Amino acid sequence: MKELPRHFEAEKQRLNELGQKSLEQGIPLGENEAVQAQSQKVDELVIQFYRHRAVKRGQEHR
Repeated sequence: MKELPRHFEAEKQRLNELGQKSLEQGIPLGENEAVQAQSQKVDELVIQFYRHRAVKRGQEHR
């Protein structure tokens, strides 16, 4: 799971880039499908991180 933080940072950076380009083009973020798809990808990585963390903590308490 050590690769998850690096993967998250890369995907978050991609989201920021897409968002910036969208704003520069005058396209609202909520209407930009690429931004929305990337945002969902970042959200999933956050969920994976917290699930992994919860499992790890559960194992520590045994």
